[in-house]
Amino acid sequence: MHYLITGGAGFIGSNYVHRLLSRGEHVTIYDNLSRKGTIRNLEWLNATFDTGAFTFIQGDVRDAALLTATMRDIDIVVHLASQVAVTTSVLHPREDFEVNALGTFNVLEAARLSGRYPAILYASTNKVYGGMEGLIIQERETRYAYRDYVHGISECYSLDFHSPYGCSKGTGDQYTRDYARIYSLPTVVFRQSCIYGPRQFGFEAQGWVAWFIIAAVLGKPITIYGDGKQVRDLLYIDDLLNAYDAALANIGHVTGQVYNVGGGVDNQLSVWKEFQPLLEKLTGHPIPTDKGDWRPGDQRIYVSDIRKAARDLNWQPQVSVEEGITRLYNWVVENRALFEQ
Repeated sequence: MHYLITGGAGFIGSNYVHRLLSRGEHVTIYDNLSRKGTIRNLEWLNATFDTGAFTFIQGDVRDAALLTATMRDIDIVVHLASQVAVTTSVLHPREDFEVNALGTFNVLEAARLSGRYPAILYASTNKVYGGMEGLIIQERETRYAYRDYVHGISECYSLDFHSPYGCSKGTGDQYTRDYARIYSLPTVVFRQSCIYGPRQFGFEAQGWVAWFIIAAVLGKPITIYGDGKQVRDLLYIDDLLNAYDAALANIGHVTGQVYNVGGGVDNQLSVWKEFQPLLEKLTGHPIPTDKGDWRPGDQRIYVSDIRKAARDLNWQPQVSVEEGITRLYNWVVENRALFEQ
């Protein structure tokens, strides 16, 4: 099978490319290399595998003609290329729309025009559910909690795009679903929660788990926006890739479906009140922080209800939050020179 990974030099993409190449798959990476760390990830893949093990195309998803030409012999598309930060979307909404909404449309159209009906997996986001202001949230000592959603938020929860990022990713989400209905393309949507792991060059606006670890290791200042009790469900990269494999292996049964994919209730953590002790245990010293205002669209809590993915894909997260954070911390320490550069 010939895989096309858009954003294949990014954090998730490079990890998936590595997995695919390790099992002998034919892979084309499509990436414009605009994100910090993508060149490092591409160098890592080139150093790990023999010359010619994969094809690299330096391209932008806004380039419909190049995408259409690239798609001609593709069997499976994993669409990861995107603008990833809410804060950036607020500052540059047109660019955010063109990359996330128009870029996803370009991918879908290129797939349709190829006539090959490639399977398409789209990496969406929990931000399509908006700020979720209507939920009753309970404030506890170190975290927020849902009063009524003991299993987390399911795919049946109402969409409420909030922020330009939520709108653009939500547009791609809905287009991907509809191309299965209207054009019979075998597509599946993953509304992903907080994904973390090695090869993640996180920064303050996106990839907070990696950013906190990188900042702590390098002694850089950390700002906590809000009160630090915001809760996210964390999913380690290997578990996400297992879900990708399961969906693509069962695409005939899951075409047109949407899945909330995250760590679920067993892998939730408040972004600082509960993360701080874990990080200080690893570093062996206190970590000072600055305080900032709440950011637009910041959910006080988001936890995925992953029961549908468990049922349809026979999938469950295997890596606990503490184990995953320890793995990422060790990788950052071992690769400190990458971040110092």
